[in-house]
Amino acid sequence: MDQIAATSARMVVMSRHGSELLSSIHGVDPEKIDVIPHGIPDFPHRQQSKQLLGLAGKHVILTFGLLSPDKGIEYMIEALPRIAATHPDAVYVIVGTTHPHVKRRHGEVYRESLAFLAQRLGVEANVVFHDRFVTLAELAEFLSAADVYVTPYLNAEQSTSGTLAYAFGAGKAVVSTAYCHAKELLDDSRGVLVPRRDSAALGDAIVSLLDDPARRERLGANAAAHAKEMAWPAVARRYAESFERAKREHSTRRRTAFEAKSLAQRPLELPTANYAHLRLMTDDTGLLQHAKFSIPRYEDGYCLDDNARALLLMALLEDAGAEDPAAVRTMASRYLSFVSHAFDERAGHFRNFMSFGRRWTEHQGSEDSQGRALWALGAMVGRAQDPGRESLSGHLFHAALPVASSLESPRGRAFALLGISEYLRAFKGDSSVEAVGRSLADRLLVAFDAHSRADWLWCEEQLTYDNARLPQALIAFGALVSCSRMTGRGLAALDWLARMQTSDDDEFTPIGSDGFYRRGGVRPYFDQQPLEACATISACHDAWKVTGKERWAREMRRAFGWFLGQNALQASLYDPSTGGCRDGLHAQSVNENQGAESTLSFLLSLTELRMFESEVCVPPAESPEAERGAG
Repeated sequence: MDQIAATSARMVVMSRHGSELLSSIHGVDPEKIDVIPHGIPDFPHRQQSKQLLGLAGKHVILTFGLLSPDKGIEYMIEALPRIAATHPDAVYVIVGTTHPHVKRRHGEVYRESLAFLAQRLGVEANVVFHDRFVTLAELAEFLSAADVYVTPYLNAEQSTSGTLAYAFGAGKAVVSTAYCHAKELLDDSRGVLVPRRDSAALGDAIVSLLDDPARRERLGANAAAHAKEMAWPAVARRYAESFERAKREHSTRRRTAFEAKSLAQRPLELPTANYAHLRLMTDDTGLLQHAKFSIPRYEDGYCLDDNARALLLMALLEDAGAEDPAAVRTMASRYLSFVSHAFDERAGHFRNFMSFGRRWTEHQGSEDSQGRALWALGAMVGRAQDPGRESLSGHLFHAALPVASSLESPRGRAFALLGISEYLRAFKGDSSVEAVGRSLADRLLVAFDAHSRADWLWCEEQLTYDNARLPQALIAFGALVSCSRMTGRGLAALDWLARMQTSDDDEFTPIGSDGFYRRGGVRPYFDQQPLEACATISACHDAWKVTGKERWAREMRRAFGWFLGQNALQASLYDPSTGGCRDGLHAQSVNENQGAESTLSFLLSLTELRMFESEVCVPPAESPEAERGAG
């Protein structure tokens, strides 16, 4: 919402409550906001509607719209015995299908529970379900037939209701719970408000209206008179006025906005995400480790490391709003199943390597794999939108968390700390998890203090693999717990690493895995691994979120360019024809194999860049303490 506000010339809301939220919560200037009501069509009153719908001689109480548990229909059904006692001819008509999101997750459980409730209360003859999405013409017939319209909604903060607006505009007597939009529309004798979750109050209000036709007429007439400014022609004029005002205010900026930009000013153009190779490498068990060229290698089987990375990718995609949520849901469940199966409940550890025959080849995985599993699980807890995946991930996260305290590997600690940071996005008040995080962060700080010198700002005596994850863990967790010493140390180390990984030609040149780089020794320039570019992009993204410094955005783009040919060989690691990423950069050639780790490194990097681009229009506030810590 902050991003929308920052990039919009005008903002339109449908209620005063919406305008107040934009101003008070998001700091939007009230002069920038136009309150334009929900548009409504002209609903002609038809005398024969009850006959056409088979409701002749009935008192019709109507609710329409997509069904979901927050609609409170059960309270209206519970009110029916009270209504039927004095008006046995009353019938409650519920028009509309179950909300697609609810149906996908829970099926028709809510509708069936309503039907069961009506039967239990003995009012099944007074309830009609019209289970489909009706046309505007059909809706007009239902509204014409209604004597009372009711919205028994449960969410007091609901800012707008299109169904309420339609019934209001049709001149119906409305009984509603007191949510925000209803309080605005039904004010000044234009309807009846009742408390939420109060079937007795609903019943009494409806009986009172059914007993008093003249009052129903007055309420409907007051509503119809007020609704004239909600008619589509009137609303269209208001939008046209808003557009004209936006055009005038924007004209002063238009010239600069369309200036031709040089290559230096233009951001890197990101490729389209292609998950074809990831799907190819994934079978019913999980994600295979390696490929020969672009063909999966069954003989190498599976590993927890790669399935955890894949699960982390799915969490990021789900949080960012995946273009294909069904595919993300399927793949996330597959990878989470593998991670769950890898966990040995009795030992409290994860196993890492599994053969293609689905046999674990070890009793306990590496410390890195323990940390990566915690990282992926924390991300699913912090970002997933599916209760099942979130619950299983939370269970596994807590079951495996004790192992984090015993990790000796700095990278294992860093991965676990990143997982804790992700977990605390959702449960920041979990002091026991935060305490484990502080312990891990303190141990990393001690390592940096012990090994750092003026020319070597690092926590070990050598640079090896996944290097940027070490400062990233301090930056991410330090920002979460507001510890400037952590973020400062992390930013300083990342700054030093970025300089170490930039060539004289201003290209990203990660530490080669051919021997790694021991302090005082000869630095290996090859084999360069996609893992390093991915770690650098992710760490710089966190550094940008903390500081707002353009320098970190440049480092992200530089590292991502490495995938696309901005490297020592001017050769692309990414293969757009398959969606895979080649395994590394040798001194004379590219490793043509497209394994899981490399492909995930590219896809994670692309996702991070896309997330960054969505955030960049609202840069974070700079942190003076963090910048001082970075030197």
